[in-house]
Amino acid sequence: MALLVAGENVEPALLAEVSTLGHPARVIGVYRRDDLPRGTREATLALWHVADPGNVGTLLRSAEAFGAGIALSAGCADRTGPKALRASAGSVFRVPVCGFDEAPGRRVALVAHGGTPLREVELEPPVVLVLGAEREGLPEDVLARCDVHASIPLADGAESLNVAMAGTVALYELARRSS
Repeated sequence: MALLVAGENVEPALLAEVSTLGHPARVIGVYRRDDLPRGTREATLALWHVADPGNVGTLLRSAEAFGAGIALSAGCADRTGPKALRASAGSVFRVPVCGFDEAPGRRVALVAHGGTPLREVELEPPVVLVLGAEREGLPEDVLARCDVHASIPLADGAESLNVAMAGTVALYELARRSS
């Protein structure tokens, strides 16, 4: 991706008109979606119908922090939408993304309950950590295509983790084993 150093000054009122923020930015960037990174990595978070753009952006940020890629299914929030861009804190420009079924490796479905405790699951790369939609989780047909179902152990009475938190914890576990 080419970075431009030249800029153009515009009136602050013009920036305020195009901003979705309460306090508009003083600087903006213009980019082409086709210039965003595509591809795979040894560790991938595969997101199934994750519709909340804040979660998609947060998972992009976590993927960058742990050296992973992202795979998106149809039905996921647009990674270039304003909320996803904000939540990614720039990671959208550095994390490779591919289609949901394109990521290579052993597929580990993260389920809220009933899976093998994550600490006991083989996570040798290449590995794909499969996460489901915020409310529905992973449908049976997606679960059937996974090699193992894993759960993050929670305290008694806790229902589940937010999808972005679950993905981050799983990436941390993978990184912890590598160090």
